[in-house]
Amino acid sequence: MSHPAMSMKVQAVCSEIFWAARLNLMWIAFTVLGGVVFGIGPATVAAYTVARRHARGESIHWGDFWGVYRREFVRASLLILPVAVLATVLIGNYLYLSAAGPSMGTLRIATFVALIALAGVGAYVGPLYVHYDLPLWAYWPKATQLALMRPASSVLLLLVLSSIAYATAVLPVLAPVVGVGAWIYLNTWLCQRFFEENEARLHSKGNS
Repeated sequence: MSHPAMSMKVQAVCSEIFWAARLNLMWIAFTVLGGVVFGIGPATVAAYTVARRHARGESIHWGDFWGVYRREFVRASLLILPVAVLATVLIGNYLYLSAAGPSMGTLRIATFVALIALAGVGAYVGPLYVHYDLPLWAYWPKATQLALMRPASSVLLLLVLSSIAYATAVLPVLAPVVGVGAWIYLNTWLCQRFFEENEARLHSKGNS
């Protein structure tokens, strides 16, 4: 590979990392703006909306983040907040059971499996919400269906999530820089391709 081509690839990678870092900072800022509890839902939906536009090659206006945040405040909170609470409870239980010793092994494993299942389904919810116009109650069942119907894709998403979680655990300085932003960026990019493949398959079946 020629030096100019390599230089362009490096610049492109750096540009994407910088973009993910900006997305992460926007997510943190707007989550805090809502007092964390009431900010996490609309901030997450706004981040996925911007990430989808970026993945589709559309122009990004960061002022749109605020517009989506404000417009989706209630609806996004209803979508995300209950599951965020459930995830927090499961993580708390897992840490407690881990500290309790071997006698709690069965419950600890069951809690860990529940966390993995929640993460596998939850990985589809944000991309689904910004890609499809469905009734609010339908997103989690649809995400569950996708997670079960596409096990390879679900495993890939979980591997990406665990890799980012591991990286931020080993190097905590990464968390405020690219943690959530990197996940939303990659999660959206991958799910956009999964959705396109699924739509093409359904379209092909419809025409057969």
